[in-house]
Amino acid sequence: MFQASARAPPPSPPQEDIREGKIYGNVFAELESIDLPLGTTLRSVYDDQPNAHKRFMEKLDARIRNHDREIEKMCNFHHQGFVDAITELLKVRADAEKLMGQVTDTNRRLQDAGREVTAQTEEVIRCRIQQRNMTTTVEKLQLCIPVLEMYSKLKEQLESKRYYAALKTMEQLENIYIPRVSQYRFCQIMAETLPKLREEIKEISMSDLKDFLESIRKHSDKIGETAMRQAQQHRTFISAVQKQASLGCAKPLYSLNGRTTLQHNGLVAGDAAEEEEADDEVLTAQDLVDFSPVYRCLHIYTILGDRETFENYYRKQRKKQARLVLQPQSNMHETVEGYRKYFNQIVGFFVVEDHILHATQGLVTRAFTDELWNMALSKIIAVLRTHSSYCNDPDLVLELKNLIVIFADTLQGYGFSVNRLFDLLFEIRDQYNETLLKKWALVFREIFEQDNYSPIPVENEEEYKSVVSRFPFHDAEIEKQPFPKKLPMSQSVPQIYIQVKEFIYASLKFSESLHRSSTEIDDMLRKSANLLLTRTLSGCLQNLIKKPHIGLTELVQIIINTTHLEQACKYLEDFITNITNVSPETIHTTRLYGLSTFKDARHAAEGEIYTKLNQKIDEFIQLADYEWGMAESDGRASGYLMDLINFLRSTFQVFTHLPGKVAQTACMSACKHLATSLMQMLLDTELKQISMGAIQQFNLDVIQCECE
Repeated sequence: MFQASARAPPPSPPQEDIREGKIYGNVFAELESIDLPLGTTLRSVYDDQPNAHKRFMEKLDARIRNHDREIEKMCNFHHQGFVDAITELLKVRADAEKLMGQVTDTNRRLQDAGREVTAQTEEVIRCRIQQRNMTTTVEKLQLCIPVLEMYSKLKEQLESKRYYAALKTMEQLENIYIPRVSQYRFCQIMAETLPKLREEIKEISMSDLKDFLESIRKHSDKIGETAMRQAQQHRTFISAVQKQASLGCAKPLYSLNGRTTLQHNGLVAGDAAEEEEADDEVLTAQDLVDFSPVYRCLHIYTILGDRETFENYYRKQRKKQARLVLQPQSNMHETVEGYRKYFNQIVGFFVVEDHILHATQGLVTRAFTDELWNMALSKIIAVLRTHSSYCNDPDLVLELKNLIVIFADTLQGYGFSVNRLFDLLFEIRDQYNETLLKKWALVFREIFEQDNYSPIPVENEEEYKSVVSRFPFHDAEIEKQPFPKKLPMSQSVPQIYIQVKEFIYASLKFSESLHRSSTEIDDMLRKSANLLLTRTLSGCLQNLIKKPHIGLTELVQIIINTTHLEQACKYLEDFITNITNVSPETIHTTRLYGLSTFKDARHAAEGEIYTKLNQKIDEFIQLADYEWGMAESDGRASGYLMDLINFLRSTFQVFTHLPGKVAQTACMSACKHLATSLMQMLLDTELKQISMGAIQQFNLDVIQCECE
């Protein structure tokens, strides 16, 4: 037996089998691996050589048999331990069943005991959950309540039209409150509503602004009237103070409300109406118009970041309103009320703009108001030029001037340049002088028509003083004469003198308050007086002298009147000096041209006297009826010649009141014209023959003329 076991080992397999065994060993290793794919491995087996599948199956069966033997060995090795474990397990099974019964009983009793605890625990848990939910709800509500309160506050502010505060509330809601609770739907709705509310506020504020613009357009008249009245009161007060200072003896009176009046020689500056106006409360534009819509709208647009849009809109609308205000009524020139209303509206417009300029920050600028004013000033000047040219009433022109001065002073007080208005006043002054000249031409004509062209009779000293008080007449010889007596001039002389002074007063009224020096006013008055004398009065005198109904007696009286008026010119110069306080020795003082005016009128009257006297002589000559064939003369002068000599005698008697040279020239002219007419009578070509008797009669007439 031992020999059989010691037999020789089997021969070693060939090399090909060894190589094939290695290959299949690798294949099996790959198949047994769980990581490698089977497809690739199996494909390599079938692709190596022919009959590979059969050999592979053989090798696989051998491999399986090897594993079976190893499993069997393993089971044989652990079989006894497995049997022992099963035995022990069977022993424990009885104990486990007993224990299971005890555990089940214990569990049952525990469940019975804990069921109530479980119920109470669930109740506690439920309460704790509710408590936690309530706490969370309170916390969330504490976050939401301020938002709701702010939104409620916003609604109240909108209802009470406190839009500026409402915008501030919106800003707080958006930046502070809503972000804290933005996850809630109501907050999202609220956030979406705020922009709409902003737009609504913008629309409402813009509507309020439009109402404001319409309101100030209606109230501009009242605002301007108040401002101009205050400016006039201020100017009157300043003028009264200056007058008091110049008089030196005036006693100031102070009323309880602080208004100052002046009392001088029993006259009080300011009447009852002015005192009542002074008692009124001083009103401003803000008292008459509520500017809050502008401020509110400005703040709203500023907060909304749209201030520029608001500024542009406001300025555009105000420019439109300015153009409407500057449009005058077509009949404005007919009454002073038309001008006053026009000025009130303009002043009211710019008073409002000045208030807006100072009460807001940049809504309007000084450049903008200056631009508006320059545009308005050009339009105002053009309107006043046009409408004032239609006015022929000097009183209306004077009232217009006073309105322009008050208008200019009012706007100058608000910082607007008014120099061009005062330049315009000088143009209107020329027109005013023209209307005065036309008015005084009618006055002079009426005086000349009503004059009787005879010396002024005075019955007593009172009448004499009355005439002398109206006209500067001084004659020592006439003063020595007893009453009744006659003054050489006629009634028209003192009337003309008074009217010239009235004209100077009227011209002075326009020159006042023009912010000119006394020298300039004096020069203007003298130039106006010169126009009155050289053009108006001179023209009236020339027309008077040329009138056919003016006879020789009237012409003589006109020469006497012009002589006295010429002598009174120096008193007119003194009169102007007294009211302007400008010395006549001033280098640039204009002199009155009355001397040349009255000299020209006197020369015209003298020439008219010569002409009318010659015409009268011609009328008498035409009555001559010589019988050129008479046998002998009548022995006395002809009747027509005696009538002519009587006429000349009475006429030359009137000439005694004329200057000697004038009377002498008139006599010489009459005699020369008579001699020429008689000579022409003899040399008439139609006269064929003259008898000796006719020559003797003609000679008697000539001798009669020589004797006279």
